[in-house]
Amino acid sequence: MADWTPDIERLQSYDDEEWMRVEREYCGRLMAYVGRRIDDAQAREDVVQEVFLGAVRGIASFDAIYTFEQYLFGICRNRTIDHLRRRSARGVGAAQESNESLPGLDDLMNEEETPSGVVSERDLASQGQALLVEVLREWVQETWQLGEFTRLMVIEALFHGGWRNRDTWKRFGLKDETAVAGIKFRALKRLRLLAERRDPTGALLPSLAEATGDGVTHLELGVMQAWKSGRVSCPARYWVARLIAGNLPDEPMQFVRFHLDEMKCEFCLANHEDLARGEAAGEDPFLDRMQASTVEFLRSQIARPEQGGE
Repeated sequence: MADWTPDIERLQSYDDEEWMRVEREYCGRLMAYVGRRIDDAQAREDVVQEVFLGAVRGIASFDAIYTFEQYLFGICRNRTIDHLRRRSARGVGAAQESNESLPGLDDLMNEEETPSGVVSERDLASQGQALLVEVLREWVQETWQLGEFTRLMVIEALFHGGWRNRDTWKRFGLKDETAVAGIKFRALKRLRLLAERRDPTGALLPSLAEATGDGVTHLELGVMQAWKSGRVSCPARYWVARLIAGNLPDEPMQFVRFHLDEMKCEFCLANHEDLARGEAAGEDPFLDRMQASTVEFLRSQIARPEQGGE
């Protein structure tokens, strides 16, 4: 079972059925993401509706180096920030006044490079950064298939969490900091080989310096940014569903739990919350209202050229 991905050409032709399925598939997880920032139910619905309308408006310029989910969550993050800014400008109290667990605008704005930044971060649009994301993703998939989940968690901790060697070895029961440095060295060496296959010009190699010291070198920053912005280690929705169902094998389960609980990936947490709610989450009258509005908008977009529009 693979995650469903929409047909971009159908979306770009404003196909009703494809857009309706997009809303059914993604509404719950977007609501869960927004709900981690905004406590007002009506405001959450407004933001999610703005996300889907924004996705329709921007789909003509969709960049295929990103996944559709990255595209959608990028818009979602931006719309959430817009809402929190407007609320702040109106002098409305921070989210913590009504719900202590809700982070506010400062937390969202102060996050380091996140997967949702892909829509607005121009540096990831460069060919070199796009190739780097592909190389990192290939390494993650290869490591997963080999069942090397401790190695994967160590590298995730270093490149996603920004952990230092001395913070990492104890967490994973390794011998000492040297063991962490060895894992990082071998991972970077493998990444260099994968990069050479994809990019014989060598443009990616400076970003994959074989650094083994504690902490993050300047050359490693590009790898960290690409790791986060490319969401290279996010488990597929299918794996999150298996975690909830309790039928995920122990080693991949440890990684998925680590990614959710310790890396605190907001996008995967939103997937987890949406899946945990079950099928009843799709029986929301809001989805029906939103889809009716979207169909009306789609048809207006199709009609525009016939009416001499832009």
